[in-house]
Amino acid sequence: MSAIHGIDGLDDWELVVGLEVHCELATATKLFCGCPNQFGDDPNTNVCPVCLGLPGSLPVLNHQAVELAMRIGRALNCTVHPSVFARKNYFYPDMPKDYQVSQYDQPINADGWLDLPDGSRIGITRAHLEEDTGKNTHAGGSGRIHGADYSLIDYNRAGVPLVEIVSEPDVRSPEQARTYVAELRTILLAIGASDAKMEEGSMRVDANVSVRPHGQAAFGTRCEIKNLNSLRSLVRAIEYEARRQVDLLGTGERIHQETRHWDEEAGRTRAGRSKEEAEDYRYFQEPDLVPVAPGADWLARVEAALPVLPAARRETLAGAAGLAATHPGVVMAVDRGLDDLARGAIAAGADPVRVLTHVEHNLAVEGAETLGAAALAELVGMETGGALTATQAKTVLADMVATGRGPAEIAAERGFEAMDTGALEAIVDEAIAANASEWADYVAASAAGDDKRLKKLTGFFTGKIMQASKGQADGRAVNELLTRKRDGAA
Repeated sequence: MSAIHGIDGLDDWELVVGLEVHCELATATKLFCGCPNQFGDDPNTNVCPVCLGLPGSLPVLNHQAVELAMRIGRALNCTVHPSVFARKNYFYPDMPKDYQVSQYDQPINADGWLDLPDGSRIGITRAHLEEDTGKNTHAGGSGRIHGADYSLIDYNRAGVPLVEIVSEPDVRSPEQARTYVAELRTILLAIGASDAKMEEGSMRVDANVSVRPHGQAAFGTRCEIKNLNSLRSLVRAIEYEARRQVDLLGTGERIHQETRHWDEEAGRTRAGRSKEEAEDYRYFQEPDLVPVAPGADWLARVEAALPVLPAARRETLAGAAGLAATHPGVVMAVDRGLDDLARGAIAAGADPVRVLTHVEHNLAVEGAETLGAAALAELVGMETGGALTATQAKTVLADMVATGRGPAEIAAERGFEAMDTGALEAIVDEAIAANASEWADYVAASAAGDDKRLKKLTGFFTGKIMQASKGQADGRAVNELLTRKRDGAA
């Protein structure tokens, strides 16, 4: 049997993960009142009797929130249903009503799926509307409510419209979980439903994690890791929780169904509370809201307004580049919204691989979207034609983004030009002569097939040569010369 995919050492076990992604909607106001839906304002300034749950206040449903929820549903291949709001009763220290208005047995979106870049498909159980809670800050101790000196509550977030996207338990590795959330985030941004800023809490992930022996059909007991706010934390938390559960089961202990919290600093999950089932929340229909039943015309308008989604954009760019849709440059171009730029440069005759290499490695900067396709194509042409080295091209590209100037002008101003082959060979010979011991090791490592040592020494000589040439040497030409001289010395 193989180990759990992506986690070394967990032989004979299968990981099962279902994800609940909460995304705040990009509305101007809250779900049931006119208070601003705005991050970063002074605490408790965006509040009113409705979102504070004061007696006698009545909710009014936000039309835009319903439309954005429908947009999410259709982007995730869900069926949009007539839906009903319900009260979810629970002790909420950050909700002044002490219940949450959510959707239960009749959600607005159900039965969809999300295809990942690698071709795998994750089922979507539901994507329902609800209101967000406020935010607690626990001062002192561990930062949790237990042991805190005191707690502060900011109700600005209470009542902000939220869609909770619940996946089927189809995820089988931490990396697949990461890819799912990343793809979902890209979709939310593409359709304008949410800013999906995990660092600001407008997108948060709960991971339901369980393990089972290979070949067992029944699921194991799950634990829910709450409020993961980065992709790195998501991967680390799932890895830790899988190991914890396997270790417990290996010693004959039972897994208790519970919520757990991720401690980023300690790199571990910690027990929260026993996990409730649906009946524990005492759901009942919200008496102050009527059912939501979007008409066919409204749904058709929502579908017609959807942009081309990331999966289709990857296929289009991949076709233009002659590469697979899973190529890292293709995926990154779409994630960064630079696929039109890349396709334009390729259409102008630029080498597709070099274009996508620049997009992947050199255009993760502010202002990259302002770059013109013709200018990028010109830069790549100078690089592939030998007028610029890869290092010089990277420098010129950064200047192009910052200033808007063309590559030829920048290259001339900086004095960049192709290094004469003879001059480069002389620099290589000088580096070999000045580092005779390292050169002997380089030749010996090649003969012995010691790839690790060879790679390290190649980097050593390349660095020396780049320094001597003041960065004007072409890296590929350097490698070719080193290889030729090594083969001649062997």
